[in-house]
Amino acid sequence: MRHLTLITTGGTIEKTYDEQSGSLENRRSIVDRMVRRLRLEDTSISTIELMSKDSQFMTPEDRETIAETVEAVLRVKPSGIVILHGTDTLTLTGEHLHKKFPSPGVPIILTGAMRPFEMRRSDALQNLTESLLAAGILQPGVYCVTHGRVLAFPGIVKDRVRATFVKP
Repeated sequence: MRHLTLITTGGTIEKTYDEQSGSLENRRSIVDRMVRRLRLEDTSISTIELMSKDSQFMTPEDRETIAETVEAVLRVKPSGIVILHGTDTLTLTGEHLHKKFPSPGVPIILTGAMRPFEMRRSDALQNLTESLLAAGILQPGVYCVTHGRVLAFPGIVKDRVRATFVKP
């Protein structure tokens, strides 16, 4: 049995439509709705709802809070860790985690979405599914998993033109 820990921080992947204001907002985690749509054989998932923030507004203190949470999770020895994160600053958090955990012992995966889970043609469920699979089979390290790719930190950048991540 694989045991994965899923840490949610908000970002586009978890934005929901607010009918009152007509805007997409991070109000609370919706990851449980996404996970319920998946068939996960021999896999248990523990979820930590850490924050619900658009990553544009993440601070160095928020990145440190994420790192402290990862450190605490590593002590319970999961098979892997997946962090749902906004794509605007996902690479900053990935670089921070790579420096903080150069040899983490398990795969630490960061993922997000260019379009919210609730929207048509969203990449959210695909990226979550790929990340959960990757967290169970990759070698220890810090990675970005999106759009059918696994990229290892350091050196990942967001390609805004192609709406994905690349390693130049």
